[in-house]
Amino acid sequence: MLGIVIQLAISWLVVWLFEKGNLNCLGLLPAKKRLADFGLFFIITAACSALVFLLQMLIAKQSWQLNPDISFLLILKGIWFVVKAVLFEELIFRGVLLYVLIKKIGATKAIVISAAAFGIYHWFSHELWGNPVQMAIEFFTSGAMGLVLAYGYTKTNSLYVPVAIHLGWNIVQMVVFSGNTIGEQVFIEVLRQPVVTVSYFSYFIMLLLPIVSCLMINWWMLKKYK
Repeated sequence: MLGIVIQLAISWLVVWLFEKGNLNCLGLLPAKKRLADFGLFFIITAACSALVFLLQMLIAKQSWQLNPDISFLLILKGIWFVVKAVLFEELIFRGVLLYVLIKKIGATKAIVISAAAFGIYHWFSHELWGNPVQMAIEFFTSGAMGLVLAYGYTKTNSLYVPVAIHLGWNIVQMVVFSGNTIGEQVFIEVLRQPVVTVSYFSYFIMLLLPIVSCLMINWWMLKKYK
């Protein structure tokens, strides 16, 4: 939490030096419209994220069960871990630096730069450096997500929508289905089916269709946003 406070302080300093402004440029203050947008984009993205595991159950015959050691504190810690990670990334890639870039070079170029940086960042956060194939896949998927997130900030002048999309995807992946490195959370896998037993088409459907759907739906909604 201290790191996020420091990020906010640095962000305020940057925008003050840039235009004698404040953090209102990030649209952080809650409002009825922003909270409604947050809920809508969170639910839609979480549903797309859950589709990953539904397809794995249907196609690869993978299976999950409720964690026998589940507790309120365990889930709270998992959610808090995801919230901190999402806020950290959003303040870097969709924070005042994106705001300054939009002012300096225009929204389109700023969004592309932000998305590219987001994709490259995940090479290191996911420890993929040195594996060209995995790096290319990660750059494409995370970069595409970065485009949507940066576009969300640009369209709404607020971090509520990009945070909602980011949280919706990560909470389902990491907390609901115990992915990544935070350990067992709500559901744990009980029947692991190796991916090699399914066709490449099935592999694409299981892993890429949900995220492509997530990106396209959120992009379309933002394009219609007024």
